[in-house]
Amino acid sequence: MAGGGTLAAGGRIPAERWQTLQQQIGKFIANVESVFQGKSQVVQTVVTALVAEGHVLLEDVPGVGKTTLARAIARSLGAKFQRIQFTSDLLPADILGLSLFNKE
Repeated sequence: MAGGGTLAAGGRIPAERWQTLQQQIGKFIANVESVFQGKSQVVQTVVTALVAEGHVLLEDVPGVGKTTLARAIARSLGAKFQRIQFTSDLLPADILGLSLFNKE
């Protein structure tokens, strides 16, 4: 790209900053993969969603490491980890609550 910058997130990021970000993301991925091994594509997909400020729903059979992945990412970010065990009859309102309009 002309001017030595990279187009990202709708604007220009200087090449030096872009390289630093790539290194930091690489270290983050390596840290997560040191705990959650054997599924690099899953880790990269989740990290891509985080960088894009998106959301991820981890669905799979029991025992494949969904909680381990989420916990490793949270610890790598220095974030708090909490888990909700869903059942087939659980609805989002059961967790988030709901709002009722009161005309008065």
